[in-house]
Amino acid sequence: QVQLVESGGGLVQPGGSLRLSCAASGFTREYYVIGWFRQAPGKEREGVSCISSSDGSTYYADSVKGRFTISRDNAKNTAYLQMNGLKPDDTAVYYCAISKWVPSVRWGLNPHSYDYWGQGTQVTVSS
Repeated sequence: QVQLVESGGGLVQPGGSLRLSCAASGFTREYYVIGWFRQAPGKEREGVSCISSSDGSTYYADSVKGRFTISRDNAKNTAYLQMNGLKPDDTAVYYCAISKWVPSVRWGLNPHSYDYWGQGTQVTVSS
């Protein structure tokens, strides 16, 4: 049974930083893509970033490019999202997810492409 557990969310002031973690278990496929998504109240879930398990290639939404960095540690089955320069608009529940079949990270920000989801972690950016 595949399980994804996010952690690291919290309350931070504008301009601050947080690092989210996504621990995966029960998944043995060699190739997959891990994505980070977020959903603010009243808005649709949107893709933030994704990373390939094979070559580590990454892709970012324009709204977070230059501020967020995705990484993964295959040995620990864990993915990370380092978030710097946080803004109030970044406030949302953040989810990690795994896709078994997205062929490239360029197509990795569509939530409908993902098979497994974590329960989410709240990120609130406020002074």
